[in-house]
Amino acid sequence: MDFFISDAMAQAAGAPEPGGFMSLLPLILIFIVFYFLLIRPQMKRQKEQRKMVEALAKGDEVVTNGGLLGRIDEVGETFLTLTVSDGVQVKVQRHAVGAVMPKGTIKDA
Repeated sequence: MDFFISDAMAQAAGAPEPGGFMSLLPLILIFIVFYFLLIRPQMKRQKEQRKMVEALAKGDEVVTNGGLLGRIDEVGETFLTLTVSDGVQVKVQRHAVGAVMPKGTIKDA
């Protein structure tokens, strides 16, 4: 039965333990990698989205996060009025806009 359980070996009496910084070094390195690969790009995308939403103006053609394509008729503090087709207007929140499309997109669609 000894082949299933390994014997515990005691450390040598004078073996120095790693310092406090050396034991935290892998954790710090993992955080740095996460920052550059996940956190920083996400913050950059949020900043670009915020800038795009602030720059919305009457006449812009936009697509909402739900896939609704329309032209902005009215711009309010928190809501936009989109004209989806002739006589059909929809009110959406500003932050629901996913992308600003090039002019003439609605005619092509």
